[in-house]
Amino acid sequence: MTTPLPATAGPATSRRRRGARTWTGWGFVGPFMTVFGLVFLAPIAYSLYLSLFRDRMIGGTVFVGLENYQRALTDPRFWEGVGRVALFLGVQVPIMLGIALLVALAIDSGRLYGRDFFRMAVFLPYAVPAVVATLMWGFMYGTRFGLLGDINDALGVSLPDPLSPDLVLAAIGNIVTWEFTGYNMLILYSALRVVPRSLYEAAEIDGAGQLRVITAIKLPALRGALVIATVFSIIGSFQLFNEPSILRNLAPNAVTTDYTPNLYTYSLSFSGQQHNYAATVAVVMGLITMAVAYAVQLRGMRKEA
Repeated sequence: MTTPLPATAGPATSRRRRGARTWTGWGFVGPFMTVFGLVFLAPIAYSLYLSLFRDRMIGGTVFVGLENYQRALTDPRFWEGVGRVALFLGVQVPIMLGIALLVALAIDSGRLYGRDFFRMAVFLPYAVPAVVATLMWGFMYGTRFGLLGDINDALGVSLPDPLSPDLVLAAIGNIVTWEFTGYNMLILYSALRVVPRSLYEAAEIDGAGQLRVITAIKLPALRGALVIATVFSIIGSFQLFNEPSILRNLAPNAVTTDYTPNLYTYSLSFSGQQHNYAATVAVVMGLITMAVAYAVQLRGMRKEA
């Protein structure tokens, strides 16, 4: 008498197992997707919705389609702010990343005395809240009440006013550089720490000097980290708000309500009660930021490849 073979799992059983695995995966991903949708996707969708309407004195809120976008694209105040942050980006970001690169290379060289203390000292300003940092520098910039004024009185000189209309953008750049050099240094230094030691040993055997090691080993290894730091800096530049907003109280003639796009959006929404147009400006600025950051990232990835 032959023993019957065990029945194999049929198509229906396989589908049930695959379905169970799928629902298990969604169970892990579900909480994140819920929070992501509520705090990220929903505000974007609501901003897009607001940008299609306009409040009128007669008739209330009416649908205007792309009329707000047409207004934003021809708004000189908006584009002046965009040009200002573009200038800030083109000057401040290379200086900040250059300083961060030099500091990271100095710390990684192993020849810097007190390396751990120096690394913490450079990174420490990043731990200072932006509001506190701006207030601190703003009072140091003061010609009548701050450090600069005390220097003028003590030495009998008249140094340029950093809070004047011509110099306030450079003053903001100095504050941002002081705040974020340590953050970018840490990104670059972390990338240097994962470079294989065998490359340094091979360079030492070949008799390569420190400059050759930097150009042939360290800088190529930093390319990906530099792209990431550049993208973060671009996004941060276009989001410039805290520093000009706080300095506006100290230098109202130098920092206007439309000094940066974010400050312009804030003024439209909370001072001008133009919520719909403010949402439009925010959407346009988000698209510009995304386009510039993506172009830089794409170029960096092509060079890395």
